[in-house]
Amino acid sequence: MKLFGSSGIRGITNKEVTTDLALKVGLALGKTKRSAVVGRDPRIAGEMIEHAIISGLLSAGCDVVRIGMVSTPTLAYATKDYDCGVMITASHNPAEYVGIKLWNPDGMAFDSSQQEEIEDCIEIEDFEPVSWDKIGNVSEDANAIRQHTNMILQNVKRSSKRVIIDCGCGAGSTITPYVLRKMGCEVITLNSQPDGYFPARNPEPNDANLTLLKTAVKEFGADIGIAQDGDADRMMAIDEKGEFITGDEMLALFARHECDEGAKIVVPVDTSMMVDDALPSSTVIRTRVGDVYVAEEIKKCNADIGGEPSGSWIFPKISYCPDGIFASAKIMELIESRTLSELKEELPHYPTYRGTVKCDNERKAHVMEVVHSKLDKCGNISDIDGIRVEMDNGWVLVRPSGTEPKIRITAEAREGADRLFSMAENIIKEALN
Repeated sequence: MKLFGSSGIRGITNKEVTTDLALKVGLALGKTKRSAVVGRDPRIAGEMIEHAIISGLLSAGCDVVRIGMVSTPTLAYATKDYDCGVMITASHNPAEYVGIKLWNPDGMAFDSSQQEEIEDCIEIEDFEPVSWDKIGNVSEDANAIRQHTNMILQNVKRSSKRVIIDCGCGAGSTITPYVLRKMGCEVITLNSQPDGYFPARNPEPNDANLTLLKTAVKEFGADIGIAQDGDADRMMAIDEKGEFITGDEMLALFARHECDEGAKIVVPVDTSMMVDDALPSSTVIRTRVGDVYVAEEIKKCNADIGGEPSGSWIFPKISYCPDGIFASAKIMELIESRTLSELKEELPHYPTYRGTVKCDNERKAHVMEVVHSKLDKCGNISDIDGIRVEMDNGWVLVRPSGTEPKIRITAEAREGADRLFSMAENIIKEALN
């Protein structure tokens, strides 16, 4: 059994993630936890899955506090007052997906060993429903967003810049525009009404999905555009010229802003050489792709900052959860005296290609075996996560997605990155034929 991917349990509603599965997760979690806080993003299936997992928790004797529709970072921050937190979300995935992510009181997602305990319990159905008089209590708390907001405002400086915030019709709508206004920003909102169908754009805040935000930044003369995903754990930015700032650039900019000389920075294996070269006195530690694994390593080595080029930024001084709201506030600090485009130009840049090839989950293992055998002759191989091959002039990474039926390819080189990408893509396609 493998329920947890690189970022919790996630799948298509009523097919891969069902009310029966959610009930069992609640029963398994309730075996060892006496209190839980539960939140959800605006997905159509959110309340359905929420009710099922709460039923399991109550049946196991666990008290539950519901905080309603909130961002994942808000839920993670609220977990400090409980034994665990449960977030019903599929993050950046399309509307038909739903998922479950579990949190510890320090804002850290359940680690690998905790996930295995839940999976083992569900696999053998080792549940312990309590007697009728020991069923857990359920209550509601409306203060989570306010508490999260106050924490952020206590840890950032004021800003008077003009910002356009595109919440993507996600849970960030409940908090991000308000945080930025209280910081002193002039805020223009875009797609900031929660809607589980995500009608404005795909929830993932990548370059292709942010056409409207780019246009709006230029039309309104904004200093920056900020975009979030469905649960606001991810955050990306558009500069004042209407140009997308890549995840590698964002990671390097945040690290330079937050870190002193000799800092430790944790990044996944698909991160650009740019980060290493932009912070030459720092130690860059690479780990598996997935904010859970990045957070684990940050905690293990007491790192100063970490994140993923996909838009997850972790500031361990406040939480081990990627916080797209805190990151939105922090980037306003970053551009207070310099424009975002100026800061971007200071970074080293290398040609990078990223893409995906569709691949059914059951075929991923075979494809990766073929990839390993073919790429083994090309350079030094690392198998921390997928297959990463280091060559004199660059590197290429082939990695099966932990949340979708895709295989991801990343290639970066001083010269010939397109050839590296095409080589890996052709190997995958041949293996699928």
